[in-house]
Amino acid sequence: EEPGPAGKEEEAAPGPAGKEEEVAPAPKKRRLAGGERYVPPPRKLNPGVSFGAEHFAETSYYFEGGLRKVRPYYFDFRTYCKGRWVGRSLLHVFGTEFRAQPLSYYRAAARAGRLRLNEEPVRDLDIVLKNNDFLRNTVHRHEPPVTAQPIRILAEDEEVVVVDKPSSLPVHPCGRFRHNTVIFILGKEHGLRELHTLHRLDRMTSGVLMFAKTAAVSKRIDEQVRQRQLEKEYVCRVVGEFPEHEVVCEEPILVVSYKVGVCRVDAKGKPCQTLFQRLSYNGSSSVVRCLPRTGRTHQIRVHLQFLGHPILNDPIYNMEAWGPHRGKGGRIGKTDEELLKALVEEHRSKQSLEVLGIGEEDLNSAGESRDCGNPGDCTKSDPVNGSSCPAEDEKDPERNDIAACPLNSDANLETLDKDKELSLCGNQDGQAGEKGWEEKDPLCVECRTSRRDPSPKELVMFLHALRYKGADFEYCSSMPEWAMEDWQE
Repeated sequence: EEPGPAGKEEEAAPGPAGKEEEVAPAPKKRRLAGGERYVPPPRKLNPGVSFGAEHFAETSYYFEGGLRKVRPYYFDFRTYCKGRWVGRSLLHVFGTEFRAQPLSYYRAAARAGRLRLNEEPVRDLDIVLKNNDFLRNTVHRHEPPVTAQPIRILAEDEEVVVVDKPSSLPVHPCGRFRHNTVIFILGKEHGLRELHTLHRLDRMTSGVLMFAKTAAVSKRIDEQVRQRQLEKEYVCRVVGEFPEHEVVCEEPILVVSYKVGVCRVDAKGKPCQTLFQRLSYNGSSSVVRCLPRTGRTHQIRVHLQFLGHPILNDPIYNMEAWGPHRGKGGRIGKTDEELLKALVEEHRSKQSLEVLGIGEEDLNSAGESRDCGNPGDCTKSDPVNGSSCPAEDEKDPERNDIAACPLNSDANLETLDKDKELSLCGNQDGQAGEKGWEEKDPLCVECRTSRRDPSPKELVMFLHALRYKGADFEYCSSMPEWAMEDWQE
């Protein structure tokens, strides 16, 4: 539940709906001294550029077993040389900052022409990086499936688009999600492309989600959000018999992990307030109305856990990893590190890491401590993978995700014929279309990995944004089936 205002996006972040990735510098020719390597100046980014037809055409959807799936495709991760990389070799940077992949992968990728520096193929990983160097890494990208449930448009006029977001869909491109996001589905299937986010919803939270069509409307509504003139009402189904009287929870919330997306009550956390009112009780679980007065990450979910009534099927806050009390009253009995390890192991044993929005390669990444500030629905601006996130809590523009296509250490990439051209299934711009789906990529471990698909039931969490009301608008969605008084699991 992410009712807080969208934060200011960084320079590399998407614009209205998401300004696209950093643009490669235009090569310029000039006389060079002997042995000197020319680095073009960086291009200025156009803040008005949004996702367009060429981005939507990267791949296509297909539907299977109640899931929306994305055909694997080639994609370019792009970044300018970071200050701490200047004077270091590519090999050193890959070996120290992108350890999710063996060095054999980068050598094979260079031989295949998938690593480019200032748009020139990298043949020697010993090349020393300079300020403003522009690096492009082409990978074969696989996205996790999401629910096949369609995005229902609740209202649309010349100012706003309001949708009923299904559970399991991130709002923006983030992490491993790009085409399986609200922004891309609206652009590809509804022709809605110049959208400005007004607020955000957690990936697993369903319900009312608003977008502005113009910057002026966005500014006007955003001002209401910042002045807390926006009323937000959620509904959820929780464990046990919730008290009949109104309950107010004002426990401060602290982020434990940005990568896994976990928060907890802590005196050092940020102040917040949530009002709860029971709507019904069916003998084992309760439907509760939630009115968040602040917009902290996972606020409703954390407060309900603290009260001893976690959301019935919450994949984070209603897990055994929290101990026998499931975190009630803040009783956990573990350090944050022990808690995270237990949560990950519990999902790993159930083969459900995808429900957390992470994979094994995310856990193995060297940049594990360098996370963005929006747990659970990371849409942070990432200068490497081009995702965008209006997270307000903490920002880290130095995330290390250029090694985004996981490689198995025993893939034995060094034995690949060095003279063999490992060509892309699509064109060199990384837009493969259907052909990238039909062929296996020799460098991609995902092509050789069999993963269990989540069931549609696993992709639904019983938390729904029911109503958003501002000074001059009010939008509501219908009550979900699981919130009906006579519903039984």
